[in-house]
Amino acid sequence: MGSFSGDSAYSGLRFDPVLAINRLFRSEVPMIFRWTQQLIPTLREVPGEAEIPSHQWMLRAGLIRKLGAGLYTFLPLGLRSLRKVERIVREEMDRAGALEVLMPALQPPEIWQQSGRYKAAAEVLFKVEDRAGREWLLGPTHEEVITTLVANEINSYRQLPRNFYQIQVKFRDEIRPRFGLMRAKEFIMKDAYSFDATDEGATISYQKMYEAYTRIFQRCGLKTIVVEADTGVMGGKFSHEFVVPADTGEDEVAYTDSGRYAANLEKATSRGPVEPTPSVTTGPAPEKFATPGVTTIEDLAAEPHRVPAHQQIKTLVYIADGKTILALLRGDDQLNEAKFAAAAGTTLFRPATAEECHAALGAHPGSLGAVGVKNVTVLADTLLREARGMVTGANEDGYHLRHVDAARDLAITGWHDLRTVRADESSVETGEPLRIRRAIEVGHVFKLGTKYSEAMNARFLDTDGQQKPCIMGCYGIGVTRTLQAVIEQNWDANGILWPIAVAPVEVEALAINAQHAPSVEAVERVAAELSAAGIDVLLDDRDERAGVKFKDADFVGAPIRLSVGERSLAKGEVEIKLRRTGAVEFVPVADAVNRIRALVAEQWASLKEVGAVREQ
Repeated sequence: MGSFSGDSAYSGLRFDPVLAINRLFRSEVPMIFRWTQQLIPTLREVPGEAEIPSHQWMLRAGLIRKLGAGLYTFLPLGLRSLRKVERIVREEMDRAGALEVLMPALQPPEIWQQSGRYKAAAEVLFKVEDRAGREWLLGPTHEEVITTLVANEINSYRQLPRNFYQIQVKFRDEIRPRFGLMRAKEFIMKDAYSFDATDEGATISYQKMYEAYTRIFQRCGLKTIVVEADTGVMGGKFSHEFVVPADTGEDEVAYTDSGRYAANLEKATSRGPVEPTPSVTTGPAPEKFATPGVTTIEDLAAEPHRVPAHQQIKTLVYIADGKTILALLRGDDQLNEAKFAAAAGTTLFRPATAEECHAALGAHPGSLGAVGVKNVTVLADTLLREARGMVTGANEDGYHLRHVDAARDLAITGWHDLRTVRADESSVETGEPLRIRRAIEVGHVFKLGTKYSEAMNARFLDTDGQQKPCIMGCYGIGVTRTLQAVIEQNWDANGILWPIAVAPVEVEALAINAQHAPSVEAVERVAAELSAAGIDVLLDDRDERAGVKFKDADFVGAPIRLSVGERSLAKGEVEIKLRRTGAVEFVPVADAVNRIRALVAEQWASLKEVGAVREQ
């Protein structure tokens, strides 16, 4: 980063080591931003399009504006905060030894076909044609591109390990863009890819990224939970998500109060439901009985049959890669589709139609089961392995079977954990009751193994001269999503409560009466000295009522507000207010700069107390 000895911003000022260190984290040269020369279109009313607080405040504080569904323009203050997040990400990636590159957003479909994801990820791919009619893809991610690069450039163990990263615009064809930057068609992401010669080396690379992510989110002022996660379409051996607890989050996580266990709901396991699965002694052979009009779990639990949901076997029918697959669970359980995809070995599946169910099993939904079925893959939840005395569909419309012993009577292809855990079930690891809450995913780390390197021939010669595939890791951070997540976690009824590291400015300064020349002169002088001391200042130089300025200041959310009024100035004082706590103090004009510098330093130091609430 260089020394501060030649930095003109510090010329003639007493060297302050705390502010000097803080300067390392800056994303831009400190300066004064005049409101009258900026574009800060604040909104008094809540925009109808904004469903969650962070989206509302980004619009109301004039940080972004919508162009179309899932498409946003960053305005000057919003872009400043975004660049600060990017700077933090870039510094920590460099610190962890990653090498920055910039890959094309436009990608040839051939490399996606080579990896096998052209079909698997088809739903999110934007496809375009050039003037010659050739197809291209707008990249939603860059595993294929970076693996192609490594396949062409790295051929020896002496060139490993390597970790490449970029901060790049991504494109995903979201069916329903919503929540502003949380689910957008175009967004900015940091993605990194590690390549190692050994599994042990890949684990070290993974841990470096894990630790870098912890530092990144801590520096951004985010409180995160680290959870075990499903690898999904990415593939790979294991992964973790960094999530921000939020009632508006689209993910759900299961965790224990001690923090010793946390997992995305797609990955979470438990010791089973509070209501045990029936496990009586082996009974008689299955017996068919009439159930006219019964087509749901609830129907069978009601009069006259009164079969509790946990004594029923739910039969779900899917079509995966053109084949019929049955998924069996307890009647009171919900299928976890991520777990089902892993068990089925595919990410391409859909529910079967009523006609497809009848063609495969001879009955329509509501009367389906797996007793006696042939030539159909049957995946059963492990809770059913010891289940006896169960009831399931008879594969004849209007009939069910009782006395079903799952292991004895069902044609099971494989036993798997298929269910979604529920609150208050016991953790497998700790025995504690599970809690479930919503969260926002901001980062994801994968240990990919050799899925892509084998498919795309990214190989190297080892010490024995043998060719081996590189062992890969993949690490993503949604940069724009992280920025909005910061706001989702930091706001009140009046506006944004920025952590100082990613605030568009650290201080907002204003003269209460823009017609009072001494007030204007005083605020201009203090603002200039703050800027020279390395502190960003937004100077509200508008000729507006004080109430308008104060309200806008709360919207924008600068951590510290400096106000100069006629009455306080008559006493030789100015007002300093902390946005987060509302604490107000009056200090002599001559002491204002030093006091604000101290407050800024305190807020930077407070970021050390924020970060991942669980580390593995």
